[in-house]
Amino acid sequence: MAFAIKAASTSNSTSSPAVHQLLSLTTRMASAAKMPAGRRNAAAVIRAVAAAVAPPPAPAPARPTGDQRCLRPCPGSRRRAMCALLSYIDCSLGFHTAFIPYITAGDPDLATTAEALRLLDACGADVIELGMPFSDPYADGPVIQASAARALASGTTTDGVLAMLKEVAPELSCPVVLFSYFNPIVRRGLADFAAAAKDAGVDGLIVPDLPYAATCALRSEAMKNEQELVVHSSSIDFIPIYSTLLL
Repeated sequence: MAFAIKAASTSNSTSSPAVHQLLSLTTRMASAAKMPAGRRNAAAVIRAVAAAVAPPPAPAPARPTGDQRCLRPCPGSRRRAMCALLSYIDCSLGFHTAFIPYITAGDPDLATTAEALRLLDACGADVIELGMPFSDPYADGPVIQASAARALASGTTTDGVLAMLKEVAPELSCPVVLFSYFNPIVRRGLADFAAAAKDAGVDGLIVPDLPYAATCALRSEAMKNEQELVVHSSSIDFIPIYSTLLL
């Protein structure tokens, strides 16, 4: 199983229980994957870590108010959490670090992915990136490429990922953003894919290889289904053009 952790912050603070928990999980998962029966060991590690990091009963900490909107609202309000996260980034507030873990769906299997999603949410993830495995993930590094290959080899499909997420998403308090290459979206059809993603509980889409010519069409379908759309990095010349299309 492959994990990636991203952080967005304007403060100098790098110490957080969530960071240490996620780094510990990553290390233990890497060790488990090298053992015989790696899938079984990986699932066992997730269950063990989930039990170890389960938060003890305690009064909820004071939450920011006003412009300092909270990244972690109550369960069932993932859409508000997504909007709050975007507000944090836009305002460049320095009081909070946003942790955004990435996991490939179906590596080693979808049952383990479901457990991992619950665990990452319990660890305090502000947003979870769920990677849709693809046969040619050229925008990713070797670790995630290998993870996608394992997921496809185990029989993971787009329908299977969305069905799994539909069951798990209601249990999560943080938004889920689906990372998918454009080809699987085109094969299913832009409108059908966006609608199915919404039904599964997807709050946003990351499409690293989205062609410029298809941006308007996919953006339109994403907006209909209340999904944020993130496109690939662009040159200075293209930023004004993309801004016109996406705002």
